[in-house]
Amino acid sequence: MLACVYKQKECFELTQKPKPKLLNSKDAIVKVTMSSICTSDLHIKHGFVPKAALGVTIGHEMVGIVEEIGNDIKNIKVGDRVAVNVETFCGECFFCKKGYVNNCLDKDGGWALGCRLDGAQAEFVRVPFAHQGLNKIPDSVSDEQALFVGDILSTGFWAAKISEIKEDDTVLIIGAGPTGICTLLCTMLKNPKKIIICEKDETRREFIKKHYPAVIVVAPENCLEVVNKESTHGGADVVLEVAGSKDSFKMAWESARANAIVTIVALYDEPMVLPLPDMYGKNLIFKTGGVDGCDCKEILSLIEQGKIDTTPLITHKFALKDIEKAYEMFEKKLENVIKIAIVNG
Repeated sequence: MLACVYKQKECFELTQKPKPKLLNSKDAIVKVTMSSICTSDLHIKHGFVPKAALGVTIGHEMVGIVEEIGNDIKNIKVGDRVAVNVETFCGECFFCKKGYVNNCLDKDGGWALGCRLDGAQAEFVRVPFAHQGLNKIPDSVSDEQALFVGDILSTGFWAAKISEIKEDDTVLIIGAGPTGICTLLCTMLKNPKKIIICEKDETRREFIKKHYPAVIVVAPENCLEVVNKESTHGGADVVLEVAGSKDSFKMAWESARANAIVTIVALYDEPMVLPLPDMYGKNLIFKTGGVDGCDCKEILSLIEQGKIDTTPLITHKFALKDIEKAYEMFEKKLENVIKIAIVNG
């Protein structure tokens, strides 16, 4: 089968690999119908994810059709159209039982697909613990609508959930890339009093203004001023940092009011310094980490009800055979790209 693999640092290669097989009774083989490229894939390419295995098939955002299942899989069947979770989790260990599936204790637990195990940018994928990692897509929901359920939409949903957003809050989201927009959509479900989104790219600011006119949109150079103007208590009640730079990290805690929650959603390319003397007395609550992606069923239901729609994020489509061109477009941010759907014929 055709697959995009991590050959070495700075090099992904489209090549032929054997079609995956069931390895245990909780596996499923999924025929990938659509996948996508994520910024985390670029982090792997540039060597920022040490646990990524050389030779692994890249990609962790996908939907497809179940082709084969292990004997212990009872909740899905061959022929089901499914969204695949970015997280691999057993459902039985200490962390899984508490909903902290990102820290599943199984050797394949956490972010495995497209990192340590062969992933989405291929014709087929083996999904371990398929009874946890696959969710049937409702008939009324298209592949495009479901494409981001297992990763960036789960990330936004998780971030909004742990941020304890209340209806009288002013919420600041830093970064209007794909994950930032998904975080925005899930924050909107909480109905806070005001949402401010800060983004340095003018095209993306215009995208937010066009699609979400109730949101206050600012550039980084005006962010602190606007936040202070729009906030009741000297800063944002909740800050979600989704941009992933030194400047955005600093902006996150500087924009927060005293005793605010600052949720770090971004994955950074280098260590961040927490300047405790500078923020002394603000009594901030920081929440960080990788997504606990165990809400896919609820997210699919919200999509079915028309409460979440991520299809405007898909600005371009490519066939799998042309994925190298898609990577060039995504990494160089050509043609105002936001997200690319990789479509298998």
